[in-house]
This record gives sequence, C-alpha cells and structure tokens, in this order.
Amino acid sequence: MQLQTLILAVISLTVSVNAYWLEDLTHQGVAPFAGGGYTVFRNVKDFGAKGDGVTDDTAAITAAMNTPNNRCLQGCASTTTKPAVVYFPSGTYVISSSIVPPYFTQMVGDPNNRPVLKATSGFQGFGLIDGNPYYTENLNWVSTNVFYRQIRNFVIDTTAIAPATPATGIHWPTSQATSLINVEFNMPTDASVVHVGLFIESGSGGFMSDLTFNGGATGASMGNQQYTMRNLVFNHCQTAIIQLWNWGWTYIGLQINNCQKGIDITAGGSTSLEVGSITVIDSKFTDTPVGITTAFQTGAQPATGASIILENLNLQNVPVAVQGPSGTILAGGSTTIAGWGQGHQYTPSGPNTLQGPITPNNRPASLLGDNGYYSRSKPQYENLAASDIVSARSSGAKGDASTDDTAALQSAINSAASGGKVLFLDHGIYKVTSTLSIPAGSKIVGEGYPIIVASGATFGDMNNPKPLLQVGANSGDVGQVEFSDFVVGTQGPAPGATLIEWNFASSGTPSGMWDVHARVGGFQGSQFTVAECLKQPGSATINPNCIGAYMLMHITPKASNLYMENTWLWTADHDIEDATNTQITVYSGRGLLIESTVGNFWLVGTAVEHNNLYNYQLVNTKNIFASMLQTETPYYQPLPDATQPFPAVTALADPDFAAACSGVSGNCATSWGLRIVDSSDVFIYGAGHYSFFNNYSTDCSTVNAGETCQSRIVSIEGSTSNVNVYALNTIGSLSMIDKDGASMAKWQDNVNVFPANVVLFRTG
Repeated sequence: MQLQTLILAVISLTVSVNAYWLEDLTHQGVAPFAGGGYTVFRNVKDFGAKGDGVTDDTAAITAAMNTPNNRCLQGCASTTTKPAVVYFPSGTYVISSSIVPPYFTQMVGDPNNRPVLKATSGFQGFGLIDGNPYYTENLNWVSTNVFYRQIRNFVIDTTAIAPATPATGIHWPTSQATSLINVEFNMPTDASVVHVGLFIESGSGGFMSDLTFNGGATGASMGNQQYTMRNLVFNHCQTAIIQLWNWGWTYIGLQINNCQKGIDITAGGSTSLEVGSITVIDSKFTDTPVGITTAFQTGAQPATGASIILENLNLQNVPVAVQGPSGTILAGGSTTIAGWGQGHQYTPSGPNTLQGPITPNNRPASLLGDNGYYSRSKPQYENLAASDIVSARSSGAKGDASTDDTAALQSAINSAASGGKVLFLDHGIYKVTSTLSIPAGSKIVGEGYPIIVASGATFGDMNNPKPLLQVGANSGDVGQVEFSDFVVGTQGPAPGATLIEWNFASSGTPSGMWDVHARVGGFQGSQFTVAECLKQPGSATINPNCIGAYMLMHITPKASNLYMENTWLWTADHDIEDATNTQITVYSGRGLLIESTVGNFWLVGTAVEHNNLYNYQLVNTKNIFASMLQTETPYYQPLPDATQPFPAVTALADPDFAAACSGVSGNCATSWGLRIVDSSDVFIYGAGHYSFFNNYSTDCSTVNAGETCQSRIVSIEGSTSNVNVYALNTIGSLSMIDKDGASMAKWQDNVNVFPANVVLFRTG
C-alpha cells in the first residue's frame, strides 16, 4: 500500500510539473458588463468533465460553455459582454453530441499534451464542435459577423463513428479575428469513409495554422470569401481539400501526403465556376495521383474563375500537377514547380491570358526562413510555469472599463519585462489616459481578447496625435517584443489616438504579433454604439463625438523585422451588441502605415477595414511579404468623402484627394484599399479590396450595377520597383489598380465569381 501511495504521489507530482501554466494560474478576468459573479475562465473539469476516455462528458462541457445560461447562443446576434475561455486539461473527453461554443468563446487545450475530443459510435450532431449551429434553416449567427473566437490545441477524433456514417470534425463558418491552431483531425481510413474533418460553408475569414488531417473522405471542405491557411498537413485523405467556393485563398506550407486528390476546385463546373482563385506557395505534395483538379477550360465562365498561382511547389510522385476537364493541364512527377499560373495577368499592361509557367518572385534573403518565407507559429510559452507569469490584475489594474489603469498597467509591463516574465492581461476593458511604453523584451498575452482603450484629453487632438501603445521609445531602437491575443481600441472621442506605434528594429528573431486586433467602436464600453453613433444615410454631417482614432497602427521609418499574423484592424461598421447588428458611423483617419526604410515585414492573414484615408499604406519601404490582404471602404463614403474629417498630413505622405481626383469621374475621394508609394520588393500573395457601399447603399457593388461604389481602390505611385501582386480581387471599384493616376486594369475585363480578379500583376 505504501508503494502504491508513493507511485500515485510521483504521478501526481509529474502531472503538476507538466501542467500548462494557464491551468495553474489564478484566474481573475472580469467582464464589466456581464453582471455580478460572471466567470471568464472555465476549466471543464470544474464542471464535472472526467476526460477519462470512458465517461460521456458532453453535459459537463456544455455546462462549462454556457454557464450561467445566458451567454450568446440561439437568437443572440452577437456580443462582446460575455466572453469565455474554456480550458481542457489533457485527457480524452468522450462526447455523444455537438459541443457548441457561444459567441466570443475561446476553446484552449493543453499544448503539452493535447486533449482529445472523441465521438461515441452513436454521436449525433453536425460537428464534434459546431461553431455556428443550424437551429433553423439558417445559421444561428450571420457568418460574416462571427468574430473573436479560437480553438487551439486539440485532437478531434471521429474514428468510433462507422466510416459510412456521415460525420464532421469541426463546423466553422466564421469571419475575422478567428482561428483554428494546432488541431489534429483523426478519421477512419476505410474505403467507405464519408467523414469530413473541417467543414466551412460561408463567412469572411480568416486564418488557420498548424492543422493535421488524417484519413477521411475529405480533410477540409470549405467555402468562404477569403483565407490564409498556413502549415496544413493532409495524410491518407481521399481528397485533401474541396473548395466549395471562394473569392481568394492562400495556402502557405501546405503538405498533402498519400491522398487520391489534393485540391478540388471544380465546384460549379465549367459553365458556372464557383471558386475564384487559389494561391499555393512553399508547399509539398507527395504520393498523390492528382495535385489540383479544376473545371476551367477554354470558354469557361466566368473568364477568370478558378485562377491559380503556384510558386515553390515540390512534387514527389504526383503524376498530374493540374488536371482539367479534358485531361492534364500541367504534368507533375517528382519535381519542383518554381512558378505557374492560370488566369489574367498584367505585367504591367494587360489583360493577357495566362496558363503556363511564370517567373517566380525574386525573394530577398531577409524575408526567408528555412522552407520559404519566414513564419512563426504563435508562442504559447508552454514550457513556462505559472510563476513565470505576471498578472495585470494582480499588479493593481482593474479592467472594469472605468478605472484609470494607466499607472498599474505601465508598472506591470515594466515589471514583467525587467524580470524576463510574460505579462498576462487578464480579461477586462483597461482604460488608459496616456501612452503606455513597451520596453524591449516585453511579452504580453491576453485572456480571451481583453481590450486596452485610449481615453481622455491626451488622445483628443488630431493635430497632436499620441500613441496608445508605443513599442520602443524611438524609431530604430533595438529590441524584440511579442504580443498575442488582445485588442486595442478607444473609449469616447479620440481623434488624436494612434493605437500602436511600432519603433523597434529587431535583430535576430523578428518581433511578433499574433491574434492582436484593433477595434474602434461597436462594443459596450466604447461609447461608439447605436446610442451614440447611429448611421445617418444621406447626411454628410460629422458627429465629432464619433471620431474614434487618428491611426490604427504606425510602423515608423527606422523600425524593422516584425511578423504579424491574424491581425484585424477594424473600425466598426456595426454595433456588435445590437440585436440586429445595426450599422453605425465611426471615423478613423488611417489604417496601417508602414514607412520603414529598412523593411522586413510579414503580414500573414491580416485585414484593415473602414478607415477614412486608406486602409493599407506602404511609403518609402521595402521587403514586404503579405498573404491575403483584406479591406473594406467605409460604408458612409462618399458622404462625407475622404477629405473629411481628417486633413491630409504631408509628413505622413497622406493621399491628397483634392489634387489626385482632378479629372477623375465617379466617387474618387474614397479610401484607398492599398496604396504603395516609392517602395520596392513588395510581395503580395492574395488581396481582396472591397467597396460594398455608397453611403450605406449596396446598389453600386454588383456587375449589373457597374461596380460604381468608387473610382479607384489600389494605387501604386512614384518610384516603385519589383511590386508583385498575385490574386488581386476587387469589388465595387471601376479601376482595379492604378499606377501614377492611370488605371492599369478595369473590372469589366476581369470578371470573376463576384469580385474581379487579376491573378498576376507586376510593375517590373
């Protein structure tokens, strides 16, 4: 008996030592508008889950998700007020019906020993995890408005379900600021299998990384407006990927092994192609008879549908690289495809029809990693202990949306950085009234997307803007910083607030931002909701109380080496708390400005939306990698147009619409989706620049309407060289891309599934 007791004690000690720090931490996150006693962090074992591989844990997990039974589920449009982080320690959790995470939920497993969600043989439901259920014939949440959710560190197992019985691992129709990370899908490999690992039918994504699919009829069956997907591995699937539809999709580091078919983009057939484009780079297909199958052929409609870019694709025993309706389009074998494309190209004149080899981009060495472009998965600090974590709330910050947390947060930031520890930003709304300085060595991790908001007079003067987060004291200071899983925003009018000013020049390992977002307005606590900033169609009157920010992010001239992944910089177009997601008018001057003369920036799955002058602007910079940029023009424009309320600032190289629009017909003075000025070595692998509205009317954004929402949406100006854009999609703009004021490509020459598409543009 004593020996048995000793063994159990040793086992217990081992488990304790190896437990993920998130499990051991004292959790004290607050949700200021959820009501008294609301708990943000929930460990499923505290609700009775066993994780023993035998007990049915469905009810316990559901209780952890839903307690106190008033979270955002059936009939709730969306909310930020009731967030949750639902944690799963290591174990095998048997479930007999779908787990449905409510709105604003993060599901997090132990990354050191990922928990398994294992379906029973009689499992009922659409997905072991159903991220957006069909309570009626429609999805519960409008999929293009599903934000701020994660699933990470899990194994999803359907192998107990009979192979010929339909089963889905995860159902995930969602949009921006969402992610699946470090998830493995295990399915039967029997020839009769009909299981699907991941199913997405709609939404506006998005980002995923580090997913593995084993077995199944289809690893991932997906339709969505756009996505970046990085490090997806498919083993022994009948078909690795079926694209149901898309506008644009970028795969980075894709591996397909021992599947019958790699990527199927035949949806709709040759007469009605449903897939807009795919871009596949730095990838490898092995022992798979057909790499990509398409319905595209001469005369297919739309003319640019099913466009393809392949760059640095290694094939090992893949007889057919691309197969069309009549047979092989591109032969395979065991080789590396340096570059190949299908669609419309402009180099820079066009359109010219492309179906064949292309010269691959000439990539600067400073942008490269071990197997192509540099990348780094989000650090989870799984080797640290709870003693290595500094809590913001334990350091005196309140996060209650009303207390001035400036001093307490600054002290916590400094203490963590100087002590070589990670600052844990417990969930809350942290009001800040002056600039927070971020020193070198800082590592800041949020709990369930807490938000730091700029508030007060310091941020009130657009003629004297101030940063909320100043990352490095001076442009070019040497240092490395890591941010993950939090949001920055404003509370009340802040016409002088730059949310993030990035000054550090990192040497060695680049600095990083993962799942870090900006949200200006549209949430309780922002003071920019329906009550304050309801849209006023037909009126050009500007409400000064609805001017939310000066700039969302500024990368300064001497900064360098920053990796950004799944970052959404959003000025709200609607009120997330409103029962019908009613539209609002909130003004932000500028989106993301990069004016680093040194360069070396990676924008992986980023989006910037609804900013007055521009969304992305690259000025006097170089060495930029980007995958699937996504923008939307402010819905209120052209009433007022982009000349108001923020005057152009010459020192920031702001666009001068008054001069540039001379002689241009239509809605010219509207926000640029992307503006590149005096820059070189820019490599964009997918971009969607959308203009859906003319002063809140969508009558302008269809082919039949003539795509008249705005005159121009992408601009290349001045002394530029080696600017490369693959898979450019635009909606609602007469011109797709301009060079020094002249249109280079027009939408009507490049009609695609809903956007217009140019699969390859180069300045030379």
